[in-house]
Amino acid sequence: MDDTTTGLSDPGRLDGTLAVVTGATRGIGEAVAVDLAARGCHVIAVGRKVEALEALDDRIRGVNGMATLVPIELTDGPGVDRLGASIHERWGKLDIFVGNAGLLGRIAPLAHVPAKVWQETFDVNVSANWRLIRTLDPVLRAATAARCVFLTSGAATKLRPNWGPYSISKAALNALVATYAAEVANTPIRANLFSPGPIRTLMRAAAVPGEDPMTLPTPEDVAPYIAAMCAPSFTRNGATWSFPERDFV
Repeated sequence: MDDTTTGLSDPGRLDGTLAVVTGATRGIGEAVAVDLAARGCHVIAVGRKVEALEALDDRIRGVNGMATLVPIELTDGPGVDRLGASIHERWGKLDIFVGNAGLLGRIAPLAHVPAKVWQETFDVNVSANWRLIRTLDPVLRAATAARCVFLTSGAATKLRPNWGPYSISKAALNALVATYAAEVANTPIRANLFSPGPIRTLMRAAAVPGEDPMTLPTPEDVAPYIAAMCAPSFTRNGATWSFPERDFV
């Protein structure tokens, strides 16, 4: 991948760096975890299921990478809160944070969305990322050039009927990241958003069941672009990079 015209180019090796990737056991999160590991980054893989994390570990070992597996539900607030302290105790700093985990919620009119679905969607898409920012901020500040990339969606601004929980939570995530980016502007931390567009994932299949997945790009297609935003050479802050447009929006 080389896209120097839009400010993204292949980051090459990332030896000696440490990355947290949430939602690391499938889709874009899995592809990013493997890509970063292949570049020499030690990946702290966060996911819900031990079996899926172990399968990811096998893939990472297959590219001569290293991983630490963290099985946790992102709705477990106290569990998320402990992550930063654990990283500080073992490594002292964190170079990369990829906030990938997300929920689609229910495709339904707002008046028909169950309260439980609404709350869970916001807990994962917004509150978990706030908790992660809060717990990881000290170890990000301890790194020389920490990079944070959060997965957003065009649905945050292209509002459509029946997509309420997902669209509204992603809009809130955008505001969360923009606020954090402003707060760290005078530090070595950079916080940005990545909008992948339609990708061949299970979430996309659930959202648009009649679509032919073979017509869509794969998670492996977008992973190098996210890796590029994790490199010390990437200095933008508070920006959104759109994969479909191959440019900043």
